[in-house]
Amino acid sequence: MYLLLIALLLGGLWAWSFRLRTHRGRDATANTTAQKRNDSSTTRSPLRFRNFRRLLLLFLLNGFASAIPATLVLFFVQDGLQASKQWEAIYLGAYFAAGALSLPLWLRLIARVGLAKTWRIGMLIAVAAFVGVLTLGPGDLSAFFVICLASGLALGADLAVPGALLNRLIDECGERQKSDAAFVGWWNLVTKMNLALAAGLSLPLLGWLGYTPGQQDPDALWALQIAYGAVPCTLKLLAAFALSRWLIKPIKEGEIA
Repeated sequence: MYLLLIALLLGGLWAWSFRLRTHRGRDATANTTAQKRNDSSTTRSPLRFRNFRRLLLLFLLNGFASAIPATLVLFFVQDGLQASKQWEAIYLGAYFAAGALSLPLWLRLIARVGLAKTWRIGMLIAVAAFVGVLTLGPGDLSAFFVICLASGLALGADLAVPGALLNRLIDECGERQKSDAAFVGWWNLVTKMNLALAAGLSLPLLGWLGYTPGQQDPDALWALQIAYGAVPCTLKLLAAFALSRWLIKPIKEGEIA
């Protein structure tokens, strides 16, 4: 089921991009005023650049993968691990502390291997750490603490790289102080879309798999593990694969396609 949702998500993004390209072609032949042409170009200019569309899709996949655990973590702690509420603060604190403390390490790695390769390494570390969720059960509190530290380490790459890639891409496209606000606007839209998709899809998916909050029977807990662990890892792997194929190569100023 979750693979179907991923396919629908990717299909929708492709259709969205295709529709924009179609409208661009129609606009090129339309007889409009110079002011209207300038306004239209400014609004759509970020999506004219192939590398920006690719970066936006990568950001969406990776962000969606991170937003799902953020939505379901309390359910997993309470029902999957059957831990007391005090552990929730401990786990979240460990996750964000590891992310903040790891930033200097990621910045050093960026200086050595570049932004795109650093981001891919972060994605793979996140998958290697989080796949361990599938082996956990009630009482595995210490093991989940280690997973929170390891996935928090990977969070540092998500904090350091995507925004830097966006800024570099704006400069490479020659759009600094021209339409950079439109780039940031699309970026913020996808950020909010990730949260909405996670909340709107993960809970219905759990219900379809047979879990509702408070259930602690083996079948329900396995469904929770699939949604909390397997789905984000699958999305991260898709993002890492796409990044390996595209690798956000520099483009010439004005290149669109």
